[in-house]
Amino acid sequence: MIRLVGMPESALENAAENPAPSAQQAGAAFFDVDNTMMRGASLFHVARKMYQRRAFRMRDVAGFAWKQIMFSVRGENMNDVHSIRESALAFATGIAAKDIEILGEEVYDEMIVSRIWPGTRALAGQHVKAGRKVWLVTGTPIEVARVIAQRLGLTGALGTVGEITDGLYTGKLVGDFLHGPAKAVAVTALADVEGLNLEDCWAYSDSFNDIPLLSVVGHPVAINPDTRLRRHARDNNWPVYDFRSGRRAATLGLRTATGAGIVYGAWKSLDKYRRR
Repeated sequence: MIRLVGMPESALENAAENPAPSAQQAGAAFFDVDNTMMRGASLFHVARKMYQRRAFRMRDVAGFAWKQIMFSVRGENMNDVHSIRESALAFATGIAAKDIEILGEEVYDEMIVSRIWPGTRALAGQHVKAGRKVWLVTGTPIEVARVIAQRLGLTGALGTVGEITDGLYTGKLVGDFLHGPAKAVAVTALADVEGLNLEDCWAYSDSFNDIPLLSVVGHPVAINPDTRLRRHARDNNWPVYDFRSGRRAATLGLRTATGAGIVYGAWKSLDKYRRR
């Protein structure tokens, strides 16, 4: 039996014993989460919720918040990804697994649902209607990834799994952090269990770091791509969807208006000072 990180053994057993009869014909679709299925980084919202439960201090949240802003603007940076991962593991040490499951529900309802990209959700829905299984593949903790998949009506999720001993998180991982090449490995293992031909499958991501995942399927698609992935997609004739244009225009307009307001306010203050 394959030990696939992010997927329960029971699910693997069921898939192996009862593979979907139309799997070879229908294929499957695999979606990254952060900046692909939703705006920003899901792990930031997990950290934010943990802060509300007083798991750590305000300055730790400030660090997470800054990384979230930069992630939304420029895409993934491996130093930030590993920093967030290590911090999250440290914060989770000693927390009950049941509490994290409840936290996953709260994080989705309060913070994630409003950040789901309608365009990406529609693409996932089209695959579901076509009879394909749809999986999330993400470095996000599996407890949160499963909730997102369930709420979106998807098949399931592959995510990062924390080690649990006596019902408590140890601060260590089971297997690898599900990021970069590890995603391609996980999807290949899942395809073997499910009887999928990866040439008939789709994968969606925003990040250059996910090129291994995108390259392992027959239908790679870039969504909200960072600069390097956009260039790679163009060079390889991969489809590109960008659902950020309206948001970018609104953000630019807000920044312009805010900047103009600041300049005007400073000028008025200086003028009053001079008159005095």
